Amino acid sequence: MSQSTYQLRILTEAEDFLAVEELQRIVWPGNETEVIPTHLLISAVKHGGICIGAYTGGSTDDKGQLVGFVFGLPAIYHTPDGPRLMHYSHMLGVHPDHRSEGLGFLLKRAQWQMVRKQGIDRITWTYDPLLSRNAHLNIAKLGAVCNTYHLDYYGVLRDGLNAGTPTDRFEVDWWVHSQRVNRRLSRQARQQLDLAHYLAAGAEIINPSGLRSDGLPVPRAIHFPFDVLDQPMPAEAYPGLLLVEIPSDYLQIKQLDRDLALEWRLHCRQIFPVLFQQGYFVTDFIYLKGHPARSLYVLSHGEHTL
Repeated sequence: MSQSTYQLRILTEAEDFLAVEELQRIVWPGNETEVIPTHLLISAVKHGGICIGAYTGGSTDDKGQLVGFVFGLPAIYHTPDGPRLMHYSHMLGVHPDHRSEGLGFLLKRAQWQMVRKQGIDRITWTYDPLLSRNAHLNIAKLGAVCNTYHLDYYGVLRDGLNAGTPTDRFEVDWWVHSQRVNRRLSRQARQQLDLAHYLAAGAEIINPSGLRSDGLPVPRAIHFPFDVLDQPMPAEAYPGLLLVEIPSDYLQIKQLDRDLALEWRLHCRQIFPVLFQQGYFVTDFIYLKGHPARSLYVLSHGEHTL
């Protein structure tokens, strides 16, 4: 299905949010307690929150089928000059039958447009750093950046996608007026840099993965190209670019081998908090098709919010 087939609507009515409830049960099956209820969605939207739905079909008398939504609400973050307003994007969901069709990108772009109209310059959200599909959307396509790693952010989640492993999360920042975000959301897509570009620029993979006999990727030794210290070193002491490899299909690993899934989680815990402490930002993501496919984060040293 092409992107032009979807109709995006700002959701405001109780019947809209009942459909959002039901779609949550399809996207994150397995536990009713993780569903955001209609009454909370209504309360948030009536007080500055935003919920946008994507529909297929429909007519003048029928809205059609809700197949995707994005929901967020106003929040604050703290700066040396005091608290400032931001938008916290809590949930993005797409029906399994409509994934890989660019719908997540359309919903986030609509959210970006609405938040800009509210006069807010920052959107933030969390996602599992081991999910390659989410990383490609959030970092490569939308232009979010990240230098925050949360250990077990949500505690125990009991839905079918999250049960069984710690809920570590990246917290990303989407600076809505920045050049990097505007370039990625423009009608003329930027050229996507691949692994060859970054290797030619001197980037190094600090944790190249291996393969088991069954084809599943396994984490290997980590090589930090600097001394890991409690305090950051002078900027010139750091390589400008680093690459960190993750599985291309972490959900498959969780289904086939929970112990290996936990091993990958603990592996990432040894990498990202260290790099963020030393001044690195996640600024791009690479997905290489093939057998096996490969997925790698690009980390750049220094400030990269522009």
